[in-house]
Amino acid sequence: MFQPLGFEQRSIITSLGRIVYYTNTLSLWQDDTAKDERKTLVFLHGFGGGSSAYEWSKVYPAFASDYRILAPDLLGWGRSEHLGRNYVLEDYFKTIQEFLQQTCIAPVTVIASSLTAAMIIRVAIAHPNLFQSLILTTPAGLSDFGEDYSRSFFAQLASVPIVDRLLYSTGVATSNGIRTFLEQRQFAQPSRVDQEIVDAYLESAQQPNAEYTALSFVRGDLCFDLSLYIQQLTTPTAIIWGQKSQFTAPEIGRRLADLNPQAIRVFQQLEDVGLTPQLELPAVTIGLIRRFLPMLN
Repeated sequence: MFQPLGFEQRSIITSLGRIVYYTNTLSLWQDDTAKDERKTLVFLHGFGGGSSAYEWSKVYPAFASDYRILAPDLLGWGRSEHLGRNYVLEDYFKTIQEFLQQTCIAPVTVIASSLTAAMIIRVAIAHPNLFQSLILTTPAGLSDFGEDYSRSFFAQLASVPIVDRLLYSTGVATSNGIRTFLEQRQFAQPSRVDQEIVDAYLESAQQPNAEYTALSFVRGDLCFDLSLYIQQLTTPTAIIWGQKSQFTAPEIGRRLADLNPQAIRVFQQLEDVGLTPQLELPAVTIGLIRRFLPMLN
């Protein structure tokens, strides 16, 4: 899978399996004789067919000279371990917590997207000592303010045995299926989807047992109502929201942010951007992260 120049692959063992992550090597980014006292930035990808740490790979190298970078493939995605069973929210609460505890010795800034960003809010509520700040793109539980995602057409379809596997193998884990989804649902502008992005998603989607995580997500097994929890957040937070996100409109984001203005210090809407500004407009995303870091830390 894609690995930026100046980064190496490492892994840790959690209670549920091996998690692979990418981190910057000192040889390129710092003098070999310098003591590494940089703060850590952790980049966490969202969920969807073929998701992986690649999602942030156009962004995190921009911070490698000044920060220690950690970009994991979450459990069941990318090169990390794929369990041959359905996944539940607690799997990710547990393994994200364990990842941070094993790789970081001080509170860190976590930069995360979509459903994972919503999960991070709950992990930060339960374990505030692990976090210095949060920068989140489109953090949504997908069942916010009483909406029931599991009743949607796609969730119901993905709940039918045999049909679910057929849906994944023919509609998700193919080059055409991934390109169609990215162009029509994830990006605001189809012209921003290039072949490298499609190939990276396809490689992740075709890993053995990759369908278990993707279908757990599509069925709604991992969704929840973030509005019930967000008021408990105390970690300083900035939110970026693509104006053309098809799954959750910016109005949902503003309502969530308004529930906790003490912790959520910035809400930035981006025009003509979809669900993943980090892939669609990486340079703009880098600029916003640089702007937010001193405001939150």
